[in-house]
Amino acid sequence: MRHMSELANTHIWRYLKILIGSLIAGLGYSTFIIPAKLLASGLSGIAVIVYYIIDLPIGLQLIVYNIPIVYLAYRVFGKLYAIDTIIGTVMLSVAIDATSFIGNYHLVEDPILNSVFGGVLVGIGCGIVFRANSNGGGFDVLGAVIKKYYSLDLGTVVFGFNLIIILVGIVLFNVSIGLYTLINMYIVGEITNKVVAGFNRKKLVIIISPFSEIIGWTIIQHIGRGVTFLNGEGAYSHKNQKVIFAVVNLTQVSKVKLIVNAIDPTAFMIITDTSEVAGRGFTIKMPEKHSSKDLTE
Repeated sequence: MRHMSELANTHIWRYLKILIGSLIAGLGYSTFIIPAKLLASGLSGIAVIVYYIIDLPIGLQLIVYNIPIVYLAYRVFGKLYAIDTIIGTVMLSVAIDATSFIGNYHLVEDPILNSVFGGVLVGIGCGIVFRANSNGGGFDVLGAVIKKYYSLDLGTVVFGFNLIIILVGIVLFNVSIGLYTLINMYIVGEITNKVVAGFNRKKLVIIISPFSEIIGWTIIQHIGRGVTFLNGEGAYSHKNQKVIFAVVNLTQVSKVKLIVNAIDPTAFMIITDTSEVAGRGFTIKMPEKHSSKDLTE
């Protein structure tokens, strides 16, 4: 029973995230993109163009356009993927039409500001939806299908579709609209990637030193981060030595540097960005009392 309850809570939280992400994206369209007469990426771009021409609701169009895509998703990826596509598509479509009244107020007149802030909101919203393992249908599904059968990069496929939309917008409207839309698409893509990867970035630290054990245990004691010793061998010297592998917060990097420089100023150290760190000490809370063995496992 407890397992079923936890599973139900997980699904409820997941669908809530899809709803929140769809609402944020919908606000991005209704508050900034549509009032500025900008275009959008994917099927949304086609729906926006039709909306500008005959005033047909964007959300309603998206639902209709995604019917064959949902069927394609079902045939290629299965029932669960198709259900997720339906949920994401319906929520995004409803959110866009439900918030469309905001565009009547024209809160921002500058097209660049509309492009930037519209891109930020849509990017955040789409990123939240993607983190919930869902999607808004459209070109993302088509790109995934093409990638599966033709081994083409998903980003390249989607960019090709969006480039066609931009060219159509330039022909129907003007060059400025196309350029502002290009800025918007870039921001949407960057923000979406940031949200999907996670803003809570960590630092991966790799240290090679004859004093690796001393450095490692000092990091454990003074910073409170787990350390893993990897067995390494010098290609030239063929000497075996332990390599320190650790993940720390951004604020802890300077402490690691101080420890390493104090113990072995000649140590070879690599510090690089990382994201989506999961497990004990990060997404799983460390026990209050732990042995030194636990920290190094």
